Parts: sequence; C-alpha cells; structure tokens
Amino acid sequence: MRTPDELTDLFRSTGRKVTPQRQCIFSVLYGDVTHPTAEAVHAAATAHMPTISLKTVYQTLHDLSELGEITTLDLGTGTARFDPNVDDVHHHLVCRECGKVRDLDLEFPDVRIPAGSELGFEVGSAEIVFRGRCHECAGATS
Repeated sequence: MRTPDELTDLFRSTGRKVTPQRQCIFSVLYGDVTHPTAEAVHAAATAHMPTISLKTVYQTLHDLSELGEITTLDLGTGTARFDPNVDDVHHHLVCRECGKVRDLDLEFPDVRIPAGSELGFEVGSAEIVFRGRCHECAGATS
C-alpha cells in the first residue's frame, strides 16, 4: 500500500476530497497486516480523531478499493475485510475461531482449472484460503 502522503496525492489527482479524516484512515491502514474490518478501522481512527464517522470510513475504504489501493475480501468471517497488500500475489490463512486473517506468501504455480472445466468463465486469477486455528486460539484450548 502507498504511504499516507502518496494516497493523499492520489486522491487529489483523481478529484476526490482530501480531509483530515481520510488522512487519518490512510495512516491507520498503512502497515496494517490484520486485514481489518471497517469497524476495526473506525475504532483505530477514533483513537486519533474521536468525531470520525463510520460512514466516512466506509466511503474512504470504498474509494481506496475502487482505486486498486486495497482489496475487499469476503472470507466467510461474517464481515468484509480490507487488505492493503495489493502489490504481491498472496493467499490467506483464516482462523475459524476468532476470524483472524493473515497473508500467506506462497505460490502454487501448478494449480489450474483443467481445460474444459471453466464453466464459461475466463479465469484471470485465483486465491487459496486456508482455514484452521491461529496460534492463540489453538493455545487457548490446549
């Protein structure tokens, strides 16, 4: 993900408003590897700017996704997650108990849909999601 200053420049160059609230959201997302929900971004942002609205967070996340700066993920955790890692091809690990999501930086070059099995789809990319228990959840029940 670009730096908060680079995102500020990108928003301006695409005619989007740059507000202190949006800059706060850029800072909250920068370097975040947790794949936060909009609510988690909102909670982190309110620690710095108590009056920021959840609507502003959602709109900014939508704009960042539209610009290709984050990816919106539906990993079956009950709510959308946002991934700022758009530069590297990666997959995800998802904890079935707490919903934690982490990047898995591995390639699976041999995974392909057999010819004739595409069911009318032109496949451009694939993502593998591994589900299990994170270290904390596994340790809590041991």
